[in-house]
Amino acid sequence: MTTTDTAELAGRLFVLPEEWADMDRWHAVIGEARRSTPIVSVSIDGFQPFWALTRYADVMAVSRDNDTWHNTTRSVLMANAEWDGMLGAGVPEPMSLVHLDGVEHRDDRQVTNDWFKPAAVRHRQERIDALTDMFMAKMRDLGGECDFARDIAQPFTLRVIMDIYGVPESDEPLMLELTQGLFGAADPEFIGEAATPAEVFVNAAFKFMSYFAAITEDRQKCPTGDLASVIANGQPGGCPMGDIQRLWYYIIVATAGHDTTSFALSGGVEAMLRDPSQLRAVRDDPSLAANAAEETIRWTSPVRHFMRYATRDTEIAGTAIPAGGAALLSYPSANRDETVFEDPDTFDVRRHNADRLAAFGGGAHFCLGSQFARREVRTFLGRMAQELADIEPAGPAEWSQSAFVSGVKHLPMRYSFY
Repeated sequence: MTTTDTAELAGRLFVLPEEWADMDRWHAVIGEARRSTPIVSVSIDGFQPFWALTRYADVMAVSRDNDTWHNTTRSVLMANAEWDGMLGAGVPEPMSLVHLDGVEHRDDRQVTNDWFKPAAVRHRQERIDALTDMFMAKMRDLGGECDFARDIAQPFTLRVIMDIYGVPESDEPLMLELTQGLFGAADPEFIGEAATPAEVFVNAAFKFMSYFAAITEDRQKCPTGDLASVIANGQPGGCPMGDIQRLWYYIIVATAGHDTTSFALSGGVEAMLRDPSQLRAVRDDPSLAANAAEETIRWTSPVRHFMRYATRDTEIAGTAIPAGGAALLSYPSANRDETVFEDPDTFDVRRHNADRLAAFGGGAHFCLGSQFARREVRTFLGRMAQELADIEPAGPAEWSQSAFVSGVKHLPMRYSFY
């Protein structure tokens, strides 16, 4: 395959949801592009043109330069027709933490920043331990075979974030439906009776609006100690938060705090099913659990990209980008960059620099919930390593079809306890 052919194929792999269903192939093709054409110019009908950044150094350089590169409201790659259809249907233009820049972003982040500091997250460890116990007990009840992604990873990570939010357990199925509607709208499994992925997205957005409008009214009248109360009564920059701004704040914390961690956990276990010695290594040395979590998040990179837009004429590694030009930051590719990670296509819980992962971004937009994600994954993997004697696949793993947030959605496995 010529360099041009590789670049053209790579462009489709970044954009088309169905291409994310085969991650071995995805990494093979993108790895070739990273070595031959590390900055891929992508022009596909129906999408805005962009430059895809595949190398670690370029992704992190743009992430950290928050003056030259802005997120804007289109920080997620979306077909032009879907974007126009969303706005035309009445969904308000996104303005969450990941869409804001500068002072607006700084002030918005401060609303919940204290909840996500390392010390605050440490205080949640007892509750995370209790929920881990609950789902390990569920694995026992399932009798030695389960779909780990569907039966364990999804509900466990959902329970953690909804517990912080103050959302009742009875509402968790709705929250799961809505997060899948936003992040997995293009996956045939999640389309249901909707005619198009865009319809799935719009329906989910309106249900979120209705649900969180009721939450806001309740928490403004009777604030409690939960995160929903903090957002409902938040005053970024000393001013009351607007309804649309508040809505998107709820959405980004609820969705990003769940699906990303769920996909990381299920993807890490999938890697351990391929090589059970990795789980045994954590069993033999429990101190490896924290590094195993870092390696899991590097390996899975559930957030597949964010878009950045040049505020002025600039360049990336010698490639000229005009003002307004769009760059796609490919986190899965950056996390497999062989110039940073030795033997990057091997899952290794002992990897000495796993914590250099690019999955949480960098600069002003470094992931607010990174401490929660790390703690959840390392707690669950550490507990599995101590309690499971054997693990093996019970069928093929399946990856979700989404170009934004995706990962292992089904993971049949057999296991036995000590």
